[in-house]
Order: sequence, then structure tokens, then C-alpha cells
Amino acid sequence: MSEESVPRPEGPAGRPKGLLEQMEELMAALNADLSALADLQAGAPAPGAADEAR
Repeated sequence: MSEESVPRPEGPAGRPKGLLEQMEELMAALNADLSALADLQAGAPAPGAADEAR
């Protein structure tokens, strides 16, 4: 796959995001997912789960 065919994510200023910035965003998303998984495994109701149970 050539570099021209890969869309580059752009930051708020329109410049391409650096690798570090992309990794920080991915780690934040992973951390949130792992926290949600830990809550589910602990038996804690997920946000919005009370509405779904009705």
C-alpha cells in the first residue's frame, strides 16, 4: 500500500497528527474501554443500563 492512498488524520489546526499524539489518543480510548470492562466484570451497572432493564 502506497503512502498516497492512506488518508492522514489531521489535527484541529489542519496539520497531520504526530505519532505520539495518535498513540496518546489510542491509549486514552483503551483505558476507557478497560475501565468499562472492569466495571462490567465487577458487576457494576454500566451507564444507561438502568434504562435498558425497564
